Amino acid sequence: MTEVRKYIIESQHAGLRLDRVLAQKFLDLSRTRIKSLIEQDKILVGGKLCLPSSKVKENDEVIITIEPSVDAVPKPQSIPLDIIYEDQDIIVINKSAGMVVHPAPGNYDQTLVNALLSHCKGSLSGISGVKRPGIVHRLDKETSGLLVAAKHDKAHQGLVIQFAKRALKRQYFALVWGVLSPFEGLIEGNIGRSPRNRQKMALLKEGGKEAKTGYKIEEFFGRFASLVECQLETGRTHQIRVHLAAKGHGIIGDPLYGRSPKGYADIVQKMKDLTKQNSRPLLHAYCLTFVHPTTQQEMKFKCELPSDFKEALTILKKNTDF
Repeated sequence: MTEVRKYIIESQHAGLRLDRVLAQKFLDLSRTRIKSLIEQDKILVGGKLCLPSSKVKENDEVIITIEPSVDAVPKPQSIPLDIIYEDQDIIVINKSAGMVVHPAPGNYDQTLVNALLSHCKGSLSGISGVKRPGIVHRLDKETSGLLVAAKHDKAHQGLVIQFAKRALKRQYFALVWGVLSPFEGLIEGNIGRSPRNRQKMALLKEGGKEAKTGYKIEEFFGRFASLVECQLETGRTHQIRVHLAAKGHGIIGDPLYGRSPKGYADIVQKMKDLTKQNSRPLLHAYCLTFVHPTTQQEMKFKCELPSDFKEALTILKKNTDF
């Protein structure tokens, strides 16, 4: 049963961080749990969304909604996987658009984790927690492309170290509106949760985490759109999507950060139809490079563009005379 808690901020807590105040008031809720509730829009201050770092004022009314707990342990499910490479230590998957990587509110099954648990028959590493066994990095639900997972703790640790040192290289193709200028460069800017829309990330002048995205235009279609190769130097949530949008060139099909250009209504409609009414950003992790955690050999994997991405390119190539 859903529980709703209400609390009025007392004078001695005025000016303090919201997460700190609530952790002191509700001893059964850790600051991590409180942060998670805030990020899920389950905590309101004065009827408005907030941040963990928001400073509270005396007499602010805080409303906390706590959903009933669910089984946190994902179950093995027989789900087809596009396996690019596999050995006794690691497995590399070409994830399809629409598949969630690990269980989360609203998606507790039919995830990549459920599929891997079934395929690997209980051998996955548990070092990253029961919800993310063996997972080293992730892709957004509607982003397609390459992911590597570890089958045991030693392999997982080896990959995590590379990820932390930014030695695990990830390259993407993105199809964006317009043409970036210059054609090649580095986008920098700290990324954190948007204070205006909790579902979005944003470039922040203060706070957030360092984020760097290298980019290079591979092909452009008049002034209407371009195919961009992106390389992550950091790994923040929605990083490529946020950085490209900040340059004024959102990814085609992106419901959060992409903006369709004015004019060319026929092509815009075709892109909407292709991306399920702008619910599938045309972003694909096509190349993954890392050192094998056991053999220490460099491994590089590539996968071709998915069918919807190819179809979008075909449509644009037929309309480059504008």
